[in-house]
Amino acid sequence: MIQAISKVLSPNDVGETGGHQAGILIPKKPEILGFFPALTTDVKNPRHLLTFRDDHGGRWDFPFIYYNGKFFDGTRNEFRLTGMTGYFREAGLVAGDELILEKGAAGGRRIAFRRARSASVEDGVLRLGGGWKVVSA
Repeated sequence: MIQAISKVLSPNDVGETGGHQAGILIPKKPEILGFFPALTTDVKNPRHLLTFRDDHGGRWDFPFIYYNGKFFDGTRNEFRLTGMTGYFREAGLVAGDELILEKGAAGGRRIAFRRARSASVEDGVLRLGGGWKVVSA
């Protein structure tokens, strides 16, 4: 069972690009998707509300949504964790910071972050490194 995952946030994740997106894209890799509850293809855009606590006791509710329009005469076929803008703003997160999501033994969930270590510039392109990863299994 996957207990913790993390993601280095992109400029698009934290709204630095000005683009609109419906939450952070969750890859379909079993080692990442396995952290989240299973969602069905039987209904359009099924969702599960996930509650996380931060290190200050704050409560954060984020919908985990399977945008599965592909199965209902559409094109989308992706998982997203949405409604995170308030948390990102309150925590002052920027591109390069690492978002950490954990599941506790008693079923509770925790959200935390680590500030960016350092980014490198190669050929004029900012490299933030990494995407999602399993922190512990």
